[in-house]
Amino acid sequence: MTGAQEFERVLDGSDKNVASFEHQDVSLLKRMQHFLHSTPAAVPLIVLVMAIIIFGFAIGGRFFSAYTLTLILQQIAIVGILGAAQTLVILTAGIDLSIGVIMVISSVVMGNVAVTYGLPTPVAILAGMIVGGLCGLLNGFLVANMKLPPFIVTLGTWNIVMATNFIYSANETIRDTDVDEQAPLLHFFAISFRLGGAVLTLGVIAMVLLVLGLWYILNHTAWGRHVYAVGDDPEAAKLSGIQTKKVLLAVYGVSGLIAAFAAWVSIGRNGSVSPSSAVTDFNLQAITATVIGGISLFGGRGSILGTFLAGWLLSIMTNAMNTASWLPATQFCLLGVLLIVSIIVTNFIYSRTQR
Repeated sequence: MTGAQEFERVLDGSDKNVASFEHQDVSLLKRMQHFLHSTPAAVPLIVLVMAIIIFGFAIGGRFFSAYTLTLILQQIAIVGILGAAQTLVILTAGIDLSIGVIMVISSVVMGNVAVTYGLPTPVAILAGMIVGGLCGLLNGFLVANMKLPPFIVTLGTWNIVMATNFIYSANETIRDTDVDEQAPLLHFFAISFRLGGAVLTLGVIAMVLLVLGLWYILNHTAWGRHVYAVGDDPEAAKLSGIQTKKVLLAVYGVSGLIAAFAAWVSIGRNGSVSPSSAVTDFNLQAITATVIGGISLFGGRGSILGTFLAGWLLSIMTNAMNTASWLPATQFCLLGVLLIVSIIVTNFIYSRTQR
């Protein structure tokens, strides 16, 4: 008993201050890192505002003309939708090189079913969506169940789907007039309307709604948290009870469906249905927008809003440089520098030193 009293007496005389961490000595660089980590869309937003200011002063009124603004808004739609699909895949630490060609074959199926076969347009749209979804599920099965690298899998399916596309379509283009006469619903997303001084298309509205919907799903649903968890640490996600295979299969399947939806929007944008569309350009632009938007290539980090803002940034820069008559070589160089700098900034934001 005496020993216990002596022990308590010693404790009474001990320091009772609660341990605390000092934040006053945190450097400005660290604070900036924490802010950008918690708000990943801030970087593309800042760069976007700077680009608008710089190009606005450099080019003048031509840059802010109604024609240029309308052109930028229309160009964003397809790349923005494909970028949303690519974002889902990259968040799982994967990549999908076949998104562009899935979009093209889906548009070819829609056009042929509606125009060549004469079936109702809703059936044609459904057929195109099914084709896109099946292509995505094939990628997901090979990645999730066969444990194959996403880069190699989607590079392989890119070639397979492209070859199938040319064989099925016989490399024939369905003309704009034929689509208008027999399947005008395929041009639905080309419908435009005025909002103040701007002219918007339903394709642009569809892109915005898609991005906002996916943002909500990724940030406020269990499935969205599972996507981030699988990309951050698949083994830890599996141990916590997440069915990683099903998540990956769903991500690639949804990615294929979104690419098929982009096909419908692209028909409205382009008018005709061509099996030899600029597949590589769309695919590279989608990946570029995703990376510049702050989505970590290592998975589990980033916001789909960043991809959306980066798509705007790329379109604004491209149109501004074309308006200013910059040489193509200079444009490619600038975009390449922007891409590399974006990766460096993303690595800085998500580096382990902040923990």
